[in-house]
Amino acid sequence: MKQTGIFKRLALCLLLALGLAGTSACTPTVAVQAPSEPITVNLNVKIEHEIRVRVDKELDDLFEDKEGIF
Repeated sequence: MKQTGIFKRLALCLLLALGLAGTSACTPTVAVQAPSEPITVNLNVKIEHEIRVRVDKELDDLFEDKEGIF
């Protein structure tokens, strides 16, 4: 009876050792390197804006009549 227990322990240890060796051999490697040239970003952006202010004729007349409002 003692021999079967020893063989089971030995087999279990052997399986664990093989499992650890197998998983450690397959680990992926990741290498991060900086580029040799600087990164350039070319942006061709054209920004146009137009502001239009429209004053009604009545408001325009009101502002002309009361010069000291503002």
